[in-house]
Amino acid sequence: MIDCEKILAIADRELSGTDMFTVSCKCSPMNEVELLIDSDTHVCIESCVELSRKIEAEFDRDQEDFSLTVASAGIGSELTNIRQYRKLVGSSVEVLLLSGVKILAKLDGVSEEGITISYQEKQAVEGKKRKVLVDVVNTYSFSEIKYTKEYLDFK
Repeated sequence: MIDCEKILAIADRELSGTDMFTVSCKCSPMNEVELLIDSDTHVCIESCVELSRKIEAEFDRDQEDFSLTVASAGIGSELTNIRQYRKLVGSSVEVLLLSGVKILAKLDGVSEEGITISYQEKQAVEGKKRKVLVDVVNTYSFSEIKYTKEYLDFK
């Protein structure tokens, strides 16, 4: 079976010195390997093809047959790397907390411990009959978050 750690090591070596980085690597029992990469700017298809060729050159297909897919982490995919979070500071994100609460917000900041987001929420205000939209800024630790995704509003 193909070793994901070896593939990640090769990919990290090849991507060093660029603005690209590895996000994840999954290997199935059928030797189907999926390597996801991302970038601080953008990932073009040529970069995926080039990295795929460099990784395949490190393995002997006569010893072990495998299928390798190198792809960019998509817009709707979950953020798994702090570098991905930093890239999206100032953008809209969808955050699902472990408590089941889903929040659409603007990502204001990222630290090693968690994220700071801002959003509007209807809250009861003293002296008002109806709930009023209030600006809310909250900080959540990564241990409180089930997932975070980039959110695109098509309105």
